[in-house]
Amino acid sequence: MADSVTSFSGSIPFVYSHIIFFAAWVAVNLNLIPGLKPFDPFPFGFLTMLVSLEAIFLSTFVLISQNRQAQVSDRRADLDLQINLLAEYEITKLLQLTDAVADHLKLEPGKDLELEELKEQVLPHYVLREMEKQKNRLSERV
Repeated sequence: MADSVTSFSGSIPFVYSHIIFFAAWVAVNLNLIPGLKPFDPFPFGFLTMLVSLEAIFLSTFVLISQNRQAQVSDRRADLDLQINLLAEYEITKLLQLTDAVADHLKLEPGKDLELEELKEQVLPHYVLREMEKQKNRLSERV
């Protein structure tokens, strides 16, 4: 519901409906429309109260929607991390296999220190565990 309210309140039809509503309210209460009796004379105290209440509720709905979007974003970031760690693991395996093929064919590749470092396995569960420890340490500080 919060997302629906937030979506509508951030649209042009919302702005137009408010312009029409406020113009009609002011016209009626300034006695500009014959036959309609003013019910909220200038300085429009009742209108001010309604607009304030609307602002309170709209800001609450926006905050609820933002919190939900942040949770979705966190889940997506976790999934991205897991996919990246899996890709890292697979690339490391490919480098190791390529190196094994080169050894089998008795090819003499140049010694590349960076390549040797890249062939070391990155264990995804270890990285995730370390990230969880870091997250817990940060939450304990707050």
